[in-house]
Parts: sequence; C-alpha cells; structure tokens
Amino acid sequence: MKKKILMRGNEAIAEAAIQAGCRFYAGYPITPQNEIPEYLSWRMPEVEGTFIQAESELAAINMVYGASAAGSRAMTSSSSPGISLKQETISFLAAAELPAVIVNMQRGGPGLGNISGSQADYFQAVKGGGHGDYKTLVYAPYSVQELWDLTLRSFDKADEYRNPVLILGDGIIGQMMEPFYPNPYRKPDLPEKDWALDGCKGRAPRVIKSLYMGDGELEMRNIVLQTKYAEMKKREVMADRYYLDDAEIVVVAFGIAARIALSSVLRLRREGLKVGLFRPVTLFPFPAQELFAIAGEHIRFLTIEMNAGQMVEDVRLSVNGKSQVLFHGRPGGSLLTPEEVEEKIRQVCCSHPHPVRAALNRWDA
Repeated sequence: MKKKILMRGNEAIAEAAIQAGCRFYAGYPITPQNEIPEYLSWRMPEVEGTFIQAESELAAINMVYGASAAGSRAMTSSSSPGISLKQETISFLAAAELPAVIVNMQRGGPGLGNISGSQADYFQAVKGGGHGDYKTLVYAPYSVQELWDLTLRSFDKADEYRNPVLILGDGIIGQMMEPFYPNPYRKPDLPEKDWALDGCKGRAPRVIKSLYMGDGELEMRNIVLQTKYAEMKKREVMADRYYLDDAEIVVVAFGIAARIALSSVLRLRREGLKVGLFRPVTLFPFPAQELFAIAGEHIRFLTIEMNAGQMVEDVRLSVNGKSQVLFHGRPGGSLLTPEEVEEKIRQVCCSHPHPVRAALNRWDA
C-alpha cells in the first residue's frame, strides 16, 4: 500500500530532484527557497552528487550551464530578484539547447519587496525574462504533491527538449507542509546525450555555442528553436478543470491562487451558484485553445492572481473577445483569502455583462 509522507514543499522539490537523477546543484541563499539548498547540501553528497553554494546567483546559474554541457542533470533554485540575476544565462541555456531545471519560489516585488508569497513573476517566466526569442517550459504547481510530481517530470522534459524548464512556485507553497504520495521515479526512454562535452575519447570534437555570425545562420538557428517551442505547444499543455459543464462564471487561477480559489468555488457550488475553475498547470505553453473552447457569449471569466494583473492578459488573448474577462488580484505580496475570492465571485454573479468592461485591464476590475 502506498504511504503518504509529510514534507515541506521546498524539501519535496529537493528530494524529487535527487530521485530524478539530479547530481549537480548550485545555488545562493535567498528567502523563501532556502530549504532547497539546505536540504541538498547534505543529501547530494549521499548520492555522490555535487552541491555548491556559489558566491552569487550569477555564478550559480553559470555553473549549471557548465554541468549541463558536460551531460549532468543540473538544477538551481532562487526567488524573484535572484531569478532576475540568472536571466542572461537562462537565455544562453535556451540558445545552446542545454537542459536545466530552475526553481523560482516567488516573493513580493518589485525590487527587494518582501519575503511573502507572490505571483508577480508570471511575465518574466512565460514571456522570456532574458534577451532574444526563447521560451522555457513553465510548470505552476499548486500542492506539495504537484511539487514532487512536476519536479520529476521537469528533468525528463528538460532532457527531451534540450531546454531549460522552470518550476514557478511561491513562498507559500514552498514553505507549507502537507502529506503527499512520493510517487516513484520511472525514467522514460530518452536518447543518449550525444551532444555532451564529456571528452573526445576518439570521436570528433563537439561544440556547444550560442554565437552565430554567419550570414543567415542565426535566423536558421532561431527557426529551429521556434519549431521546438511549437512542438511544446502541441504536446505539453496541461490544465485542470473543475465544475465547468454548467458553469456560467469560470474562475481562472494558477498555483496557490488556484488552491485558494478552488475552496471558494466548492462552497459557492453548494449554494447553487454555477461557478467553475480552470487551472493552467503549464504557463508556457499556455492552454489557450482550451480556454477558447470554453468561452461563449453567456460565459464570464474571472482571473484571480496574486499580482496586479499578468496572466489575465493571456486569458483575454485566449478568449479572443468571445467572453467578458474580469480580474481580481492582490499586488503587494499579500495572501488572497477564500472569503475575498467568494465575495468577488458573488459580485460577478450579481452583475450583468457589459461589452465595454470586457476590454478593461484594471487590476481591481
């Protein structure tokens, strides 16, 4: 019989990484993700892996670049301002087609902000926070169970696509403890890393680079990358749906905001309100076609986020004018409450759709 274990979210990520075969970690301390490097500092040597507390976030992500280029499953983690410092090398990883897993346990911002949970790094994560036309596969877990499962999945997908994968959590989900099933890791059948810089050993030299100076060379390289991202859009979309069969109000939320919104939806359903929840699990690729299929003249969407309004833009683009899209958020690193979300849903239920309001982009609309 499968047994649940009790673990903090950050520690669940760290142990899942070990189980997935991660043998190199480099990071730098920052709240609220510090339990990840703390856990790996003693756990990684037990499996003959390498743990490095780097001198900076920039050093850490560049060490991950080197370890990945040598063929190791490599990982780093940080929180919002630390992830900002890593952006240049994340762009380099994507350009060189190097797999890596990057964890962002978001905190309030901009600037140093505070150490409370936030979702204000959505734009940075899904639009490419560094330079150039690149994408990372982005997962948004909403429970410790998903932190475990999606960490296992992230290492496989990083190798499959030869691309960085970002796990976008927040301070709340990283710090909370809850029981979960530590599902065993089963490695899929992936191709050998015949590109890794592991010494020539009698073969032709290999080159990993991101500089393409020949006429038309860079454009062709970018076409290759964009083809890969298009394939992700076809194959990697993940989303959960709750009570959408008869819903007239569809709440859209990700991560911890979805966890809070789900409790509100459950209570309002018991009162007879026709409300449902759509939860994107992948933020890139975003489940745009799935949202468009739900939309209609008599359906209203309410996007709930712990920021000033970021994913709501992708919801509006996905719906493409078929439905009214409203937004409610907390933009200062403050936690949403189920009662607050319920009140906002009631307001939407009692109001009438207005074609002009559908185009508004106010954070408290």
